Amino acid sequence: MKRQPFFYDITLRDGNQSLKKPWNLQEKEFIFNKLIDFGVQAVEAGFPAASEMDFEAVERLAQIAPKNLVISALARAVEKDILKAAEAIKACEKPRIHTFIAMSPFNMKYVLNKQPAEVRKTAIEAVKFASEQIKKINKKGEIQFSVEHFGDCSENLDYVIDTLKDVVQAGANVINLPNTVERTRVKTFVDMVEKVYNALPKDIMIAVHCHNDLGMATAATVESYFAGATQLECCLNGLGERAGNTNIYEVAVALHNSGVDVPLNLGEIYELALFTADLSKVAIPEKAPLTGPEALAHRSGIHQDGAVKTKDMEKGAYRPIHPSLIGRKDDEKIGFTSQSGKTAVFEIISAAGYPITIQEAVRITPVVKEAAEKAGELPTRNIIDIYFNEVFNVKGDFKLVSFEKLSEKVFNLKFFHKTEFFDINANGNGPLDACLSALNQAGFPQKLVDYEQYALDGEIFGSGASAMTVIHFKDLDGKTIIARGKDENTLNANVKAIFNGLNLMNHKTN
Repeated sequence: MKRQPFFYDITLRDGNQSLKKPWNLQEKEFIFNKLIDFGVQAVEAGFPAASEMDFEAVERLAQIAPKNLVISALARAVEKDILKAAEAIKACEKPRIHTFIAMSPFNMKYVLNKQPAEVRKTAIEAVKFASEQIKKINKKGEIQFSVEHFGDCSENLDYVIDTLKDVVQAGANVINLPNTVERTRVKTFVDMVEKVYNALPKDIMIAVHCHNDLGMATAATVESYFAGATQLECCLNGLGERAGNTNIYEVAVALHNSGVDVPLNLGEIYELALFTADLSKVAIPEKAPLTGPEALAHRSGIHQDGAVKTKDMEKGAYRPIHPSLIGRKDDEKIGFTSQSGKTAVFEIISAAGYPITIQEAVRITPVVKEAAEKAGELPTRNIIDIYFNEVFNVKGDFKLVSFEKLSEKVFNLKFFHKTEFFDINANGNGPLDACLSALNQAGFPQKLVDYEQYALDGEIFGSGASAMTVIHFKDLDGKTIIARGKDENTLNANVKAIFNGLNLMNHKTN
């Protein structure tokens, strides 16, 4: 779709008014500058008539606003509010007065105590007065009119549309259709938006302002865009009264994924979300879309397998975007519970910096699962402990006592097999060969397939580890067994790996 959405941010008005401790001027400036960096096209700076502090904040933000940014001030449909709004925003290049009145049958009857004709008259007069005031301060100024509780106007939509036609004639440039309280289906609301869009001149910008009472504000906003709404009123972190307003990040990414040219710096989203949470003292829920701590977490074995197989791709098996799109530097999180599998074991241990193969992960997964069934999600430290016990410290019938070099080619091996003790000298072209020769003499011949030696990271493995040996054996079934040994001494690492392999094969035959 070629039409660019127009992002109108309401964090400093709707978002701020819902906070337990509303922001002071300095804090509002912090958010304002972040919004500029993010690339929103308009900011509703506040409600100047609400208090002197609110007036001063709107006035200050209008003074420092970039030339291309619309600064909007809210005003009830009364002259004193409109005058305050005009005075507060007169310094900016693109001022906008935003006035409103409710038109739903319920609100007109029980809240305003006015007849529909009286409400229409009030709306038209307010827009005319606002239009006069904006022209006095800036010819580029605009008037926005909102039908408060538009979402409740399905019964009298014809009346609303007729009134809006008169409001446009009176000077409104932007018509805002709020879902002030979300009560019903998204489609019902979007169909109403589309009817208004089709009924009004096409040079009038249609806006939507959706609250999240039923959790569908993002869907209503996104679908309203495709029904003709261009201005999307959203809030950082979904802040706002009750369950909040439309979350700007969700709308922006949903439109981006739908092929829409989104004029925002999407890479700022994650940092902006964290900043807003800190400043507002409203934590991001752990399951919040896109920005939540758990938004990239996978615990199901099936999901983990798909996530790992596609982790380096732009499109992931179980994520809507690549995390880098919104500036997240953390990758998909793999957690281990009783629902997880070998992929999680492999990824968690690998990510911690320890060597492991899928074959080894398969082998130790039942042990990790058993622990998770008792404790719930396992911390990485617990999984690493199991890894060491099951990969490096395998218990079995074979127990190494010592291995010593007696001369250039002669070595001594002492070990137990069950309760039987062996003390054998053997020749060999190096320690590995000599150890295997001694085991052969004792009646335990082994077939070595491959041998690898690694230096270990002391920070990961501890100060006592500097060498690791990996040996591949053939078991009685002809399958390869991977055995590992680690020690400060390379010779000891070799022999520990051999005895590790003996006990692994012993497990298979018992």
